[in-house]
Amino acid sequence: MDKLLSLAPTQPGYSHEDAATHMLGLLERAAKAGAWAVDLPARHFTWTAQLASLLGIPSAAAPSFEDALAFYAPESRVLMAGVFDACMEYGTPFDVEAQVIAAGGRLLWMRSLGQALRDASGQVVRIQGILHDLTDKKKAEQDSLRLTMRLSTTLASITDAFATLDMEGRFTYVNPESERLLRRKSRDLLGQTLWQAVHAHRGGRLRREIRLALVSGQPVEFEEFYAELGKWLELRAYPFEEGLAVYFRDITERKTAKDEIEHLAFYDALTQLPNRQLLMDRLQSSLNDGAGHSRIGALMFIDLDHFKVLNDTLGHSKGDLLLQKVASRLTACVRHNDTVARLGGDEFVILLENQGEKLEPAITRTRVVGEKILASLSEPYDLMGHEHHATCSIGITFFSEQQESIGDLLKQADLAMYGAKAASRNTLCFFDPQMQAAATANAAINVELRQGLRNQEFVLHYQPQVGNEGHMVGVEALIRWRHPKRGMVFPDAFISQAEESGLILPLGKWVLETACAQLAAWARQPETASLSVAVNVSVRQFRHPDFVELVMAAIDQAGISAHRLKLELTESLLASNIEVTIAKMGILKQAGVTLSIDDFGMGYSALSYLKHLPLDQLKIDRSFVKDVLTDPNDAAIARTIIGLAQSLGLGVMAEGVETEAQREFLVRYGCGCYQGHLFCKALPIEELEIFMRSKDKAVLS
Repeated sequence: MDKLLSLAPTQPGYSHEDAATHMLGLLERAAKAGAWAVDLPARHFTWTAQLASLLGIPSAAAPSFEDALAFYAPESRVLMAGVFDACMEYGTPFDVEAQVIAAGGRLLWMRSLGQALRDASGQVVRIQGILHDLTDKKKAEQDSLRLTMRLSTTLASITDAFATLDMEGRFTYVNPESERLLRRKSRDLLGQTLWQAVHAHRGGRLRREIRLALVSGQPVEFEEFYAELGKWLELRAYPFEEGLAVYFRDITERKTAKDEIEHLAFYDALTQLPNRQLLMDRLQSSLNDGAGHSRIGALMFIDLDHFKVLNDTLGHSKGDLLLQKVASRLTACVRHNDTVARLGGDEFVILLENQGEKLEPAITRTRVVGEKILASLSEPYDLMGHEHHATCSIGITFFSEQQESIGDLLKQADLAMYGAKAASRNTLCFFDPQMQAAATANAAINVELRQGLRNQEFVLHYQPQVGNEGHMVGVEALIRWRHPKRGMVFPDAFISQAEESGLILPLGKWVLETACAQLAAWARQPETASLSVAVNVSVRQFRHPDFVELVMAAIDQAGISAHRLKLELTESLLASNIEVTIAKMGILKQAGVTLSIDDFGMGYSALSYLKHLPLDQLKIDRSFVKDVLTDPNDAAIARTIIGLAQSLGLGVMAEGVETEAQREFLVRYGCGCYQGHLFCKALPIEELEIFMRSKDKAVLS
């Protein structure tokens, strides 16, 4: 204020009070405002000349407090009396907009601000404030709004239904498009409220939004479904002087399309079950809801057993039908608030929430659900007239307030499911931390296997195979892993993981090509040209669509005679797709490749198919040879295999021969070839060739 006073004239006889008054007048005129005060308790009212000027009243006029209140328009007078009373009694400040009647009956919009002054005892002794003329501003706003409304009405009426409402929400005008949309004639709508016209609930959103627009003077926009019309409507309401201008638009098709898109995003198209994304959302929500509580939930990973066989034999249409029926049965096995989801293929996941607060009862409850699912899914299915029987394997893990991430939970349930498959399928298995440790170790082995392939860490050792005369007739190629840290690793430690991960395919290809290259090298030397090399082939290798082509390419690349290559096939190949197996074996046999069943008697003994297989040899597993002299059962099995081979015109190879007595027993019953430490262990190629050239080879001659 001192700085403001320094701007006022400073002449002799002109006080600071005069300067302040002068400056206040300047400010009031600039702001189109005037100051006033009411001294209490006498209610003596004073005002500035500028305020009197704004009202068109002579500045010398001295109105009373009651006269001052009378300047307010009737609809504003009660409001102002109330705020003045509150300020006088409680010291409550006020800031309100009200209409004032100026000289000549002019209506002015004024912003009235007031605050109380108190004495030392806290008693309100004075109220002072200002009136700020808002008339021009209000007029500009109303003009702008009217212009906007006229423009909006013109534009919107071209495509949208348009109506006007009064301050009570009643129709005052409707255009033809509104009549069509609301299915009512204009004469029936006029005078009705909007919510009556669309049969909306009196306490519903429509009425709340319209009231909000009328009271606040602010536009509103919202969407709502009206069952009576069977439509989704978008409503936009804009306030104007007499009420509201309302625009309607039918958005039913857009909402339906949006709902369909959302359904596709979160539900499986085939089974209509929640998909992976929705499952993840619900699982995360369940974990969040359980934070701070001790409630236990369960996650079940379900995989159909041998589903691929159904697809391959009966076709994908029946496979899809089975998945739909499985989805229906799974849903019937759980509570309505549980989630049954399809991840893809034949994999399903069930989220069981709130299985209790203690683990043992939660396990019991979950086991009951799991056994119910096993029983339900094992019931026969009618697949378009074909009766089909199916089973499943279930893995289960639990979660509570302190738990791993969603991804970890799914991995745990998945690991447990594989545990169920390993335990003969058609059963359930609970997750155990040891499964995670094994999975982690397997993942590490996978990484090392890939590195080993890249770094050429694998080598072949060869174990001689000997005929009845003691001469070496061939070798079996056995893979070894020269691990940079663990030294020489035998196949038992890594082949199963290579099989599961699919690395058996590139690894098997390398073994086959290396064995063929060795045959080519021996073919160039008369003393080794007659030797054969046996190569083990896994089920996954043999089932690969390009397996036959891969074998023939390896033979052609090495330039060897096909009959020198012997493929030792696992007996489990006979478990399924026997027609495909026979066809592939037939092509290889026709090309001259020698075929043998490895570890015969240990796997799936499909004797009914054996006569149809284009085989050259059966190989007796070492487990039967080991106790052939002491266990009558092993002796009987060995004799039976030899007899079976002879009746089918096949050769017989016995592996694991450790003693001369074992060899003599096998010779006695007609076995023709032998392999084992009695003759020689598996050796690297360099040591094998030294062995073959050394005097020790007398053992073989």
